[in-house]
Amino acid sequence: MFISSAFAQTAPAAAAEGGNMMSTLTGMLPLVLMFVVLYFVMIRPQMKRQKEHRAMIDAIAKGDEVATAGGILGKVTRLSEGYLHIEIASNVEVQIQRSAVVQVLPKGSVK
Repeated sequence: MFISSAFAQTAPAAAAEGGNMMSTLTGMLPLVLMFVVLYFVMIRPQMKRQKEHRAMIDAIAKGDEVATAGGILGKVTRLSEGYLHIEIASNVEVQIQRSAVVQVLPKGSVK
């Protein structure tokens, strides 16, 4: 009983509304603004960090001291396309992926 009367009251109002396109755009405006803010606050800085990390990895050379994602510190002894060989102690070398390097350390950090 109440539901049918509610539909009967709102149906003519919706049909009589002439600015339907304008109300649709006004309703979408907060969603568009949220996406723009999300882009500038989250997406753009993340892309910038990825670009800097990629440049750092490409610039690694033999003799650089690096820190890996696992916390291993070492000196780069050999380079290949996708891997690095780092010396973590005297006569101890490990092979890691280039993407595992988190930071290039200043010279003399690893003893």
